[in-house]
Amino acid sequence: MAISRGFLHANDKAGQHPASYYAATANKQLSFPTLEGEHSCDVCVIGAGYAGLSSALHLAERGYKVHVLEAHRVGWGASGRNGGQLGSGQRKDQGELESLVGLERARELWDLAEAAKSLVKDLITKHQIECDLKPGVLHADHKPSYVSHSKAYAEKLAKNYGYEQIRFVDKAEIREMLGTTAYHGGTLDMGAAHLHPLNYALGLAQACQQAGVQIFENSEVLESHKGEPARLMLANGQITARYVIFACNGYIDSLETRVAARVMPINNYIIATQPLEEGLAKSLIANDVAVADSKFVINYYRLSADNRLLFGGGESYSFQFPQDIKAFVRKPMLQIYPQLKDISIDYGWGGTLGITLNRMPYFARLAPNMLNASGFSGHGVAMATLAGQLMAETIDGQASRFDVMEKVPTHLFPGGRHLRWPLMVLGMLYYSLRDRF
Repeated sequence: MAISRGFLHANDKAGQHPASYYAATANKQLSFPTLEGEHSCDVCVIGAGYAGLSSALHLAERGYKVHVLEAHRVGWGASGRNGGQLGSGQRKDQGELESLVGLERARELWDLAEAAKSLVKDLITKHQIECDLKPGVLHADHKPSYVSHSKAYAEKLAKNYGYEQIRFVDKAEIREMLGTTAYHGGTLDMGAAHLHPLNYALGLAQACQQAGVQIFENSEVLESHKGEPARLMLANGQITARYVIFACNGYIDSLETRVAARVMPINNYIIATQPLEEGLAKSLIANDVAVADSKFVINYYRLSADNRLLFGGGESYSFQFPQDIKAFVRKPMLQIYPQLKDISIDYGWGGTLGITLNRMPYFARLAPNMLNASGFSGHGVAMATLAGQLMAETIDGQASRFDVMEKVPTHLFPGGRHLRWPLMVLGMLYYSLRDRF
């Protein structure tokens, strides 16, 4: 199957990380060769983000010969550009999952999500990855009518799932925590965390390298051919592999149409302010947790290690990034924090993530020797890392945890690959209007 260039080349310079705060503060500049000539391996992984690197690492630790192919640079996609939030649970809350798959399977999904969180923390510790890991995510309700649900949900997690690291926060307390009057309550989850996403990805890549994985950058897969072995065609070479892992998320396009019909790319944007004076930074987020609000077009933000406000937000329905991302995201930032009107914006960048119709990731066996995990829908720091481990387990003959994720229904987007975008735009416009009124 041939690939079209699509989002993989729409908004960024080939082979370069975007000019983000994360790229500017990367711990190390790793560099890997471009694949040329004919190669063979046990497992070929397409994509060097969290899912791809995690799968490669876990397979190499099991003794497999693994190659990773990345069209640009390690951590170039959503894994190196995101908000850095390591959240609890799945992308859908447990009440929704209970309705979708039943109580027993909802519990299995919760346990997997908690294992994902623990896996990220364990990998950071084991491989000594310096990525500014800090505890806590505050979920903030932008409407008074949402507060009762937040209170009930914290109680539900404690009672039904034994999770006691989350608690309800009322209006008075949330206004002590955040220097804004925009919110009416929420929940504080101290089992969740936040980190520097690109440094985490680079740390995984270095661990892969030390485990014997061969990583190739600027090595875009142009065609994939099913078979035993499978065959992947690149501009200057080809690979045959006993197994193939697709870890492309929002960039898969037509390389694998079954995935592209269920995983749609959308763009998101983040800015970083100048470093803030200690008192001002503490007045914005008193306890240095990450924040995500309840809007459908979500605002998410946190403080960096050097006291910048990293703020993600805004809505865009075009294929291309806005011409002035800094101005674009500054507007919703000032709606939350008008006191920052005189603060300069040092960085602004966009990225492409993959979403599914029900916002649950899409795990699939595309062939007996081809696996996919993608569509993490903004919840990928934890779940994409776990996805890599689950795909490694499956190739190694232990598929029970992969099966739990694969059984979650992931529906086709209405209109197919070509009409899904305009239909999604209509839906996003509706929900963005609902946010406002």
